[in-house]
Amino acid sequence: MRTLLPASNSLWLLPVLSGIFIGTSYIPFPPWASLFCFVPLWLFWQQQDKLKTVVLSGVLTSFIYTLIGFNWVTYTLHEFAKVNWFVSGIGMILFALLGHLFVPVAGMLWFWSRKFTIGTTWLSYALMAVFTALVELYLPMLFKWNFGYSWYGAAIPIYQWAEVIGFIGLSMLTILTNLLVLFAWQARKKTTGQLGFVMIIVVFLGLNASGLWLKNRLPEPDAALNALLVQANIGNLEKQAMEHGKGFRGEILDKYLRVTEAGLANNPNIDFVMWSETAFPSLLGGEYNQTVYAHTLQDFLRTHQVAMLTGAYAKDQPTGLITNSLFAVDKQGTITEPHYSKTILLALGEYIPGEATFPWLRSLLPMVGHFARGPGPTMLLKFNGYAMGPQVCYESLFPEFSKALADLGAQFIVNVTNDSWYGDWQEPYQHLYMTLARGIEFRRPVLRVTNTGVSTVSLANGDVLALSPMDESWTGAYHVPYQTQPQTTFYQRHFSLMPGLLWSALLILLGIGIAKNKQRSS
Repeated sequence: MRTLLPASNSLWLLPVLSGIFIGTSYIPFPPWASLFCFVPLWLFWQQQDKLKTVVLSGVLTSFIYTLIGFNWVTYTLHEFAKVNWFVSGIGMILFALLGHLFVPVAGMLWFWSRKFTIGTTWLSYALMAVFTALVELYLPMLFKWNFGYSWYGAAIPIYQWAEVIGFIGLSMLTILTNLLVLFAWQARKKTTGQLGFVMIIVVFLGLNASGLWLKNRLPEPDAALNALLVQANIGNLEKQAMEHGKGFRGEILDKYLRVTEAGLANNPNIDFVMWSETAFPSLLGGEYNQTVYAHTLQDFLRTHQVAMLTGAYAKDQPTGLITNSLFAVDKQGTITEPHYSKTILLALGEYIPGEATFPWLRSLLPMVGHFARGPGPTMLLKFNGYAMGPQVCYESLFPEFSKALADLGAQFIVNVTNDSWYGDWQEPYQHLYMTLARGIEFRRPVLRVTNTGVSTVSLANGDVLALSPMDESWTGAYHVPYQTQPQTTFYQRHFSLMPGLLWSALLILLGIGIAKNKQRSS
């Protein structure tokens, strides 16, 4: 093992520091170290001459920040998989080791690039930063987070730049700023380094000031709606029993109707009600619109003369599989078709990766859901003249999904979610801001309702309205201004700009290194 370590074992504190900095700078923490979190790790990498050391240090960094920033996985395993806390802890450790490999992969690519490039220290560090930003973008993650979201979670106005470069672009800039901080740190005893720190601060303040300008120059909305978000707080045991045909359907529907009725009594001027993901405790669509549960819902809407959006299960006719769907029902109780069905399914929750190629995986993992996929972001939900962009759960984490809805002309985005499996202090707030982020990128309101929290509305200017409480039955009435014909944002029109610029920077850096290597060889 000693052959893997640098001359001074105390240097291993550097990747540990990076792990702590990253983990404590992500939601719900403020982004206090986001602009320098990679500096210790990159300093460590620069001193290494063995690939194993670089990879191990990258794994160590990602392991630590995952334990800090994503420890809700432990609760999820305990609650969803029904295993004891010890087994959940082992699962958390495995996730921390394997769940976020973009850091060691970036180190690996940087190390390999040194075989055919040669250059000064600045070139080496620049390659580290660019590889880190690119791999963070492209490497798959179960929960696709990035460094841009923290600025929104902390309400720091730089997040308004997402309408220009997206939160992906903000994440890239955050990582690249680490490179500037590193250069300034290395020259900190010189005037150039001190000026470097001043310039970084000035530019950061300037981006925040211009972020406020971006917000204030938005066009005024020309329409508004009043929505009632209903969070019924159905427990996981009841939902699982219902989903497995063991009762509770009537009790769950009755609770939703009671909570909704109380909310309508206090807020009579409501255009539509929103229920959360799979809130309706039975199938909807087609022949299932004639069940006693569907008739109960339809009678309720006709009586109160209010429309509704609700999550429910449906059946995919070609495959016979269940879908996780979102339905629009008008105030006459008419269920609008086509409904939307979730397309981006949760691995090991709603499908088994590789099952289509290896069907025998189903016999090994029979407890995993087997859902059909929807049509993707190819349709809008419509009633009362609204053009609504539908999302179910973590489809909101993929900006290309929301871009397609915006391209279709969605006036606002409606997202239904159930975060009851993840605890109440980290994931619900991470998922919240990652969902609301789409509204800033495409300047549309986002209406988000969940089963247990956090439910709320964000406006096109990024303002987040009142948050629901966690783990409580609740209703919230929201007045939501919007544009009937929203303008396209720069990010929407130039979606691949930032990745393209970063790829160009990588090619330039590699070209410089290769040229220097050839000069040295000749």
